[in-house]
Amino acid sequence: MILVSGGTGLVGSHLLLDLALTNTKVRALYRTKSKLEEVKKIFSYYIGNSETVFNKIEWVLADILDIPALELVFKDVDYVYHAAAFISFDPKDFDLLQKTNVEGTANIVNLCIAHGIKKLCYVSTIGTIGPSLPGKKATEENEWTGQNANVYALTKHAAEMEVWRGSQENLDIVIVNPGVIIGPGFWETGSGTLFKTAKNLKKHYPPGGSGFVSVTDVSKVMLGLMQSTITGERFILVSENLSFKDIMSKLASVMGKKPPTKKLLFWQLKVLRYLDFISHLCTGNKRRITSNTIYGLRHQEAYNCDKIKSSLQLEFQPLDKSIAFSTKKFISETETVEPS
Repeated sequence: MILVSGGTGLVGSHLLLDLALTNTKVRALYRTKSKLEEVKKIFSYYIGNSETVFNKIEWVLADILDIPALELVFKDVDYVYHAAAFISFDPKDFDLLQKTNVEGTANIVNLCIAHGIKKLCYVSTIGTIGPSLPGKKATEENEWTGQNANVYALTKHAAEMEVWRGSQENLDIVIVNPGVIIGPGFWETGSGTLFKTAKNLKKHYPPGGSGFVSVTDVSKVMLGLMQSTITGERFILVSENLSFKDIMSKLASVMGKKPPTKKLLFWQLKVLRYLDFISHLCTGNKRRITSNTIYGLRHQEAYNCDKIKSSLQLEFQPLDKSIAFSTKKFISETETVEPS
């Protein structure tokens, strides 16, 4: 039996689809019925018999912070994929991020140890990889100091430490550090907001850049690592290193929009930060632009993914394919029909 936490998120839903299609016994956690409908929607993007495949999964109502419930969930489980996380870049959410991402991961690790789980795969983030130096790509060995890191990355790094603790207690583990994940269906959270940003930015683009990867590649790698004898390792998952101008241009092209042409200057980013803060004070909406956010938007990071390519003998799919597929889904689900 395989257990998946975070199965109602972008990575988790795609992972569950891949697992269910192999007729593997899968148990997945969920917290609300509405989230299950989102998973069904993801399945329908790729297959015609989505309801049948969805029903192969054993769904269990449980929270990673509820230890008694998790104890029952771990019954007869051999392998665990831990993809559950709370995503926010608002400093006011730090305590909740700490509780969900760090304490929740510690609970998963402790139960894996207690139940003799054969292997745990943890989904982290590229944000816990140390920054790249000029002219060099970052590797898994780059030192991470936490300087200029956002609150989400800080808690994901602490969560990784819990996973490494588990490895010291004889739990076989692998960690994946995906770049910005391109995939369909979750337009309001995480990397899904890229599509709305591309639609609304019009002429402007941030000056920096990052590493990007397709969600289907992330799922493929996770499956490959869990089926392999590899343990006690972490892996950068990046298909392409792109500037924000490049990725926004690619998204705009599929949307039939003109690509952005004006780079956002430092003072403009600071103005946006102040406006975002005022909006937060007036409406209570989460902050999206902080000083750490501006640092990330201004710097071009580049990542080396040779380790995962050589370990699993794989090549990532062309990112343009995932961009086109996801953008078309975004357009079909978000564009309203003009009245005649």
